[in-house]
Amino acid sequence: MRRLLPLVAFLIAATVVPARAQFSQPTPTNFKDTSMIKPPAGSKVAIWEFEDLECPACAHAAPIVREAVRKYKIAYVHHDFPLPMHIWSFDAAVDARYFQEKSPELAEQYRLAVFAAQNGISNKGDLQAFTQHFASAHGVQWPFVVDPQGVLTAKVNADKDLGNRIGLQETPTIWVVTAHGIVQVKDISQLYSTIDSAMAYTGTKH
Repeated sequence: MRRLLPLVAFLIAATVVPARAQFSQPTPTNFKDTSMIKPPAGSKVAIWEFEDLECPACAHAAPIVREAVRKYKIAYVHHDFPLPMHIWSFDAAVDARYFQEKSPELAEQYRLAVFAAQNGISNKGDLQAFTQHFASAHGVQWPFVVDPQGVLTAKVNADKDLGNRIGLQETPTIWVVTAHGIVQVKDISQLYSTIDSAMAYTGTKH
């Protein structure tokens, strides 16, 4: 047993050091400004995500990201970033904000439901019918005019402006974030290992 101790110590060091190095490196330079990307107060590790409700890659990543947040019990900072080539994604983001005013959990259910039904939503009329059905199924009376004062639209535009300030080029854009830096997760299959590295670096347990 004593002969194994040096080997065990080496293996532990080999596992931990890359994690520390990963999150102590400077922030990636392929963005304009990432100074605002930080964990929320009281959190050591967080996921930041910009997503588009009409984006197929976002639909694939969404349940994986939400499950990771649940499993690791880490903060999740969500932003809308509807892309200009998608004809109904902006409206869907505004609708999600309407549900968010009722309940953040309901808004999450709506976003996941939109992603699941994405292939059956071809235009704004389809989206409206889907959203009205979702609202009715969840006991929400859907208004004739969703955003009469433009308040929800302004919130979505604020997210878009933030994404443009950062220099986003695609959705989903996902980062695992610590106080020491950020790591972009381009391959969603690497999300869990990236979180593991962040948690090892910060000494966070889950």
